[in-house]
Amino acid sequence: MIQSHDIICFSNDWDSDPLSKKHIMLRLAKHNRVLWINSIGNRKPTASVHDLKRIGAKLRAFTRGHQKVQDGIYVYSPISIPFFGNGVARWLNRKALRWSLRRTCRKLGFKNPITWTFLPASGEVAGSLGEGKLIYHCVDEFSEFTGTDKAAILSLERRLMAKSDYVIVSSERLFQTKRPYNGNTFLVTHGVDVSHFRKACYSQTVVPTEMKALKKPVVGFFGLIADWVDIDLIRFLAVSRPDCSFALIGKIVTDLRSFDDLPNVHLLGQKPYEVLPCYAKAFDVAILPFVSNELTIAANPLKLREYIAAGLPVVSTAIPEAERLRHLIRIGRNKLEFLDEMNAVLSSGQTGPQLELSQQMDAESWDEKVEELSRIISGKRIGEAA
Repeated sequence: MIQSHDIICFSNDWDSDPLSKKHIMLRLAKHNRVLWINSIGNRKPTASVHDLKRIGAKLRAFTRGHQKVQDGIYVYSPISIPFFGNGVARWLNRKALRWSLRRTCRKLGFKNPITWTFLPASGEVAGSLGEGKLIYHCVDEFSEFTGTDKAAILSLERRLMAKSDYVIVSSERLFQTKRPYNGNTFLVTHGVDVSHFRKACYSQTVVPTEMKALKKPVVGFFGLIADWVDIDLIRFLAVSRPDCSFALIGKIVTDLRSFDDLPNVHLLGQKPYEVLPCYAKAFDVAILPFVSNELTIAANPLKLREYIAAGLPVVSTAIPEAERLRHLIRIGRNKLEFLDEMNAVLSSGQTGPQLELSQQMDAESWDEKVEELSRIISGKRIGEAA
């Protein structure tokens, strides 16, 4: 692992559920110092109550300056105007961000830092902070998210890739689309916190009361329930198998009124990351029902490896990164095939968490992935895909 570096990380908000960014930086912070920059936005804000509250929270966080959240990690919330298609807004962002981040780095004594950014929107300032190295780590096709200014985000991203020392991508599709803009592009797929999710396999792990109350068998999903989740497919499955309970765990940011007449679909809300293995223990089969579009075919969903690390049999729609794991999971290419694969699991007698399946993820841990990333950044693997 790289050691004794100062790292400026542009990412999502620190207090949100741990995604790939946090898993990587938590491990790097054991031997380096990390200044975590809370989200500077990717989509245009609206006048919704949610967005107004978020803006207020960011203003309050900005006034507090950088905060030490644990050994080796400091969090800073800058002010940013997410109107990336507007030249004046970009100029204001660039000036304000550069000034505030340089000031924060001086206070922390950061010298010759590595800027490690997960956000195309950081492209206006990344590379102007006195960096020794600049890394763009692309884990999504950001221009395809609902509410973004696609042309502006693509332009920012391409300029960021052109000036980066390394571009890291998390899926084969992203490797194909990003490598033309930087020859030092590397594919490093996501890892998983194996020991955490393997708790689903252990007898001492307690299943939550609300899961015990569900009628068996339980078909489970956890993760953000957004417009990339195939709601029509879930409805089809629930109607086809009224004897099954469908447990959907996660924050809801899309319309789920089509479930109103389905008593076997249970919306359990967002749960803390720490207790997800307890909920997973109650699943008989886990599902990844994603629609197929430009966003999802470039995605490498964390939950795939988390499901497997929990020892769960998995049925997924046919997105490319699920196909890469087809030796461990089942693939449904349409509604009927997805139902058939789910039924095959439920009738197989091999339902629920299985330690042998969980062990297939031992080589996919975040520790292994951070070592792989460190080798790339140390210049030991230039010009090759992972």
